[in-house]
Amino acid sequence: MVYRRYFEAAVSRLKDESRYRVFVHLERNVETFPQAKWHREDGAVEDVTIWCSNDYLGMGQHPEVIAAMVDTAAKVGAGAGGTRNISGTSQAIVELERELADLHGKEAALVFTSGWVSNLAAISTIADLLPNCVILSDASNHNSMIEGVKRSRAEKKIFRHNDLAHLEELLQEAGDRPKLVVFESLYSMNGNLAPVAEIAALAERYGAMTYVDEVHAVGMYGARGGGICEQAGVMARIDVIEGTLAKGFGTMGGYVAGDSVVIDAIRSYAAAFIFSTAIPPSVAAAACAAVRVLKQRSDLRAAHQRAAHITKHALSAAGLPVLDNGSHIVPVMVRDAELCKAASDLLLERHNIYIQPINYPTVAKGSERLRITPTPRHSQQDIAMLVEALVDVWQTLGIAFVVPPAHLHVAEKSDAQCTYPEIKLAAQ
Repeated sequence: MVYRRYFEAAVSRLKDESRYRVFVHLERNVETFPQAKWHREDGAVEDVTIWCSNDYLGMGQHPEVIAAMVDTAAKVGAGAGGTRNISGTSQAIVELERELADLHGKEAALVFTSGWVSNLAAISTIADLLPNCVILSDASNHNSMIEGVKRSRAEKKIFRHNDLAHLEELLQEAGDRPKLVVFESLYSMNGNLAPVAEIAALAERYGAMTYVDEVHAVGMYGARGGGICEQAGVMARIDVIEGTLAKGFGTMGGYVAGDSVVIDAIRSYAAAFIFSTAIPPSVAAAACAAVRVLKQRSDLRAAHQRAAHITKHALSAAGLPVLDNGSHIVPVMVRDAELCKAASDLLLERHNIYIQPINYPTVAKGSERLRITPTPRHSQQDIAMLVEALVDVWQTLGIAFVVPPAHLHVAEKSDAQCTYPEIKLAAQ
C-alpha cells in the first residue's frame, strides 16, 4: 500500500518516545480478582496481581451484578437491537435511568454507551442550546470533556486548575451572558479533589450553569455512592452530574443526570446519543444492580478507603514518591517515560504485578507515573508484596527514592510475612 510508510512512521515515533502502548493479555477470575491469568506471548500462562483496575470496588465480580446480566441476557437476548429511537428503549435502561436519577437526587438521567461519549455529547449540546454561551473549563479536565468543549460552537475559556480566583475573574468578565462551568470532582491522574462547594457558590453568585464529571467518584463517595458532590452536600446545587458505569459500578456505559427538561433536550439534540446503538439490556441490568447494591453498601466504600490509606502509607514509609492527594488514587511518580515503561515491565516479569505505565499525552511529559488503584479485595499480603516489589524495581532501575530504603527487606514471591509494620498498624 502506497500510504503504509506514513502509518509505520507514526507508530515508530511512539516507540522512539517510549509512548507505544502494549496491551497485556489478562484473564480475570471472579473468585480470585484482583488476581488474574497472564497469557504471555510465548504461550505460557502465569498468575498476576492487578493493581491498576478502574473496577475500583470489584463490582464487576459481584454475584448480584453477574446474576442480573446473565438472567437478562437469557430472557431478552444479547444485544439492544439498535438505537433507542429505532428499536425502542429497553425496560432495563428505563430502570437504570430511574436509579441513577434517584442516586443523584435529580429528576431524570440519560444513559450513553460510555462516559467519554456522555461528556462529548452532553457538554457540546448544552452549550450549543444556550444562546451566546461561554464555557469555563478547568485546565485539568479529562480528554472527553475537552472534546465536548471543542465540539461546541460556544466560546471557550480555561481557568487554572482548581483556581477559584481565576474562575471568578472569568465569570465576572462574562457578564450577563449564559455561562457553563465544566469541571471534575476527582481528577484521576493526580487523585486530587475539586472544591465543589466553592465552585457551586461562585456559579450561583454569577448565574452560571454547572456541569461536573463524577466519573471517578460515583459509587465510592457519599452516603449512598453519589460521589464527591453528595459527600460535600452540594448535589442539589449542581445542574448536571455526569458519571460512568464502568468504574465504581463495574460494568459499562456513561450517563448524565439533571433537570428533566435539560436531560430531554440532550436526548433530543445530541447526535452521539441519537445515532448510537444503546447498551445491551443485560449490561443495563447489571449496572442497575450495582447501583442498587452500592446505595446500601457504605461498608464497601469504607473498606476501599481503608485499602487505599494503608497502601499509601506503606509506599510512603518505603521511601517511594507517592503523590499526596485526598482520594483513593495512588500515583507513584517516575517522571521519565522510558523508566516508567521499564518499571511496569519489570514489575510484571519479575514480580507478577501488573501496573500500566502512564505517559504523555495522558499526563504531561516529565510527570510519568505508575497509577495504583487499591480495591477492597487486595489483601495486606498483596500490599506488602507490592511495596517490596516496587522497592526492588526502584533499586534495580536506579529511580530516585524520597527516603533511602536501606533498612527495607525485599521479600521473595513466596514470602508471606509482612515486613512493613505500617500495614499492620493501619489495619488494627
